[in-house]
Amino acid sequence: MARAYSQDLRDRVIDAALAGVPARHAAARFGVGDATAIVWVRRARETGERTARKQGQPRRSKLDPHRDYLLGLIEATPDLTISELLERLLAERGVKASRATLWTFLDRCGLTFKKRPPMRANRTART
Repeated sequence: MARAYSQDLRDRVIDAALAGVPARHAAARFGVGDATAIVWVRRARETGERTARKQGQPRRSKLDPHRDYLLGLIEATPDLTISELLERLLAERGVKASRATLWTFLDRCGLTFKKRPPMRANRTART
């Protein structure tokens, strides 16, 4: 994703346009796109806003609306596997999700599903 323009450049383009120079001429003078300058000037005239807005969209998951349900299942039965969670989610909520989607969702919730196989006792170490 591209970086936002500097605040200094924004202010110079907006100040020039508010001083009477058309936004397209200010855009050409300062080397920004016409549409960009027009949006900056319109926003400055309507609301007085001059700063850059946050770029991108928040990360969302199709499982976010089912967060309480999934975390409740895990709390009630902590040894559920990913496959069992997916089956219960489909059967009880009608939501079909991939393993990767559920894994990412659980990772963002701070949960891990690492099942370690039982280890045989070490012959040289004390048990």
